[in-house]
Amino acid sequence: MPKEKILVVDDEKNIVELVKYNLEKEGYEVLTAYDGIQAVERARLDKPDLVILDIMLPGQGGLEVCRILRKETRIPIIMATAKGEEIDKILGLELGADDYVTKPFSPRELVARVKAVLRRTSAKAEEKDELIFDQLSVNLIKHEIHVRGKEVDLKPKEFDLLKLLSTNPGKVFTREFLLEQLWGYDYLGDTRTVDVHMRRLRQKIEKEPSSPRFLKTVHGIGYKFQYEEKD
Repeated sequence: MPKEKILVVDDEKNIVELVKYNLEKEGYEVLTAYDGIQAVERARLDKPDLVILDIMLPGQGGLEVCRILRKETRIPIIMATAKGEEIDKILGLELGADDYVTKPFSPRELVARVKAVLRRTSAKAEEKDELIFDQLSVNLIKHEIHVRGKEVDLKPKEFDLLKLLSTNPGKVFTREFLLEQLWGYDYLGDTRTVDVHMRRLRQKIEKEPSSPRFLKTVHGIGYKFQYEEKD
């Protein structure tokens, strides 16, 4: 079985070497980059299984690298941010990062986060044919939706929107990301397209569209799928 590849991106070579040493001890193949431009090139060329990405980088900042990679790939990303840079953590997660660590971090903590993110993304890759959330079921193979036992007809983009959100429960997606991911980079519409489809989707699957149980608005950012089992 081939080793999982981790791309480590940081302009501080001592940090790169420390992270590389500890990841290789765990059996990972480690790739390295020292600036944002090199990071994007290596990610495109070598297709790593995960990227550890520092926010403060020469060439292109880590947030810009995250934005580029998230547009082009689904490679999981762990952002590294300096202590106290709360806004950078928030922005990184909004742009599609899967997790973050705060510098200075312990190698043990970083390795644990790498393993956790890879487990989550591996499980997602082996996604089930059908997702069931109480009275809502989403058949990913047949493209069928049932709400309270009745089949609901969704338009293709409505289904794509529901699929993306429901296979990433709890993850917040910006309107811009949803627009680019589902409609394409060259689409001439604006983010209101996402809002219109979300409104229609809520009307079809939510018992109370004005107070949705599943499709939540994250004000000022976008949307997420939330599921909590009722007692």
